Amino acid sequence: MHITQVRLKDFRSYEACVLAPCEGVNVLLGDNGQGKTNVLEALYLCCTGRSHRTRQDRELIRWGADFASVRAEAERRDGSHQVELILPALGRRRLKIAGQEASKSGELMGHVTGVLFSPEDLRTVKDGPAERRRFVDMALSQIQPAYYYALQRYARALKQRGEVLKAAALSPALLGTLDSWDEQLAAAGAELMQRRRDYVARLSGEAARTHRDIATGRETLEIRYLPSVTMGDAPQDILDALLAAREGDVRRMVTSVGPHRDDVQILVDGRDVRAFGSQGQQRTAALSMRLSELDVMRRQLGEWPMLMLDDVMSELDPGRRRQLVSRLTGIQTFITCTDEDDLAGAEAGRLWRVEDRALKQV
Repeated sequence: MHITQVRLKDFRSYEACVLAPCEGVNVLLGDNGQGKTNVLEALYLCCTGRSHRTRQDRELIRWGADFASVRAEAERRDGSHQVELILPALGRRRLKIAGQEASKSGELMGHVTGVLFSPEDLRTVKDGPAERRRFVDMALSQIQPAYYYALQRYARALKQRGEVLKAAALSPALLGTLDSWDEQLAAAGAELMQRRRDYVARLSGEAARTHRDIATGRETLEIRYLPSVTMGDAPQDILDALLAAREGDVRRMVTSVGPHRDDVQILVDGRDVRAFGSQGQQRTAALSMRLSELDVMRRQLGEWPMLMLDDVMSELDPGRRRQLVSRLTGIQTFITCTDEDDLAGAEAGRLWRVEDRALKQV
């Protein structure tokens, strides 16, 4: 897959911007604060429907504008794809696929696929379980749209169950409706758990090989899925876990078990890298996971997704830069950097200089 055109209107710092990238390495070069990351943010938005920097659409709209729009056109094995997101300052966002209005956000998934590696990826390794769940959720939603819909069903049922638990403090009779919400949680949750387990197993296999190369054989990397429900991933297993936890859930007014409590453990040489890894080990693990995500997506889709590298080259030592550059062959790549020396020998097919919040091809 490769992007053929990106068009921004009133998105972040850009009043208007059109980018026609090549199929190889595309470089956005410029000082910090000029808007390089905004382009990658727009691309990622077209892949996942979300920004990697904010949950608020309003923050994506240029100051003083009424709405922002992002449109990406891509060529895939099965032909041309076009997605467009329109983000108003007031009201709900709109989504268009091939120029036609789409009614469900899940219809975005699978048209434009990509992997973003940024300095914030260290949070996947260093922060709490929510960051690692998000890492898995974003990857799976792109390659398995059914997962995205299951995630939505689960989130809705979880929210409703939480509201019942809180309301039952004043109206205990409402507790009788928990069985219905538990059944919905169990059905959607079982699908999430089964798909997460399979994905993490595949990711771990790829990551072990990738990490071995990057660390030149000095370390081993393993990724484990740690489900909140440990007795199994069938709907009945989740129902049993919810029932066992119900008394405590009613008392605390929160759902304490289920896929929303899952975690993913990252081990280097058998030790949890979050607790025991050095900064260098954590950074290498994060890089290995992103590169392995690329490989898993390629095997699932039958073609490479695009790769977005947001100001990460300067964060890596020369050896890791060379390892990263050696893997770019055949992958459409977008790199932001402040210095051409950061490219570590990567041959730029197209280069844009970003100045005064505008792009100029060099």
